[in-house]
Amino acid sequence: MKKILIIEDDLLISSLVQFRLKKDGYETVLVKDGNEGIDAIDHQNPDLIITDVMMPFRSGIEIIHHAKKNHPEVPIIVLSSLGEEEEVVLEAFNLGVVDFIPKPFNPNELAIRVKRVLR
Repeated sequence: MKKILIIEDDLLISSLVQFRLKKDGYETVLVKDGNEGIDAIDHQNPDLIITDVMMPFRSGIEIIHHAKKNHPEVPIIVLSSLGEEEEVVLEAFNLGVVDFIPKPFNPNELAIRVKRVLR
């Protein structure tokens, strides 16, 4: 069973993502801030990371940087509000994220993209 780490501080969004991915048979680990995200990346051995950009304690960019430095084989999908700075999204792609999904998003589209990345 593939394990997906969800790093998202919005409880409604994280619960929605977790529910949809569990429905598809994935194991999910849910954390609510950047510090917990870094810790989970190092200790949970996820097959995929889904992260927000704007979060408490550490940004999604810091999380991506850490993940790509220490676990470069793990793909990352960024979930973020459309209002985020274009430079931030560009930096995320330059660091090696595989996909960007703007909020609000369709949970079924998220599920399709996750399946594609984990193929």
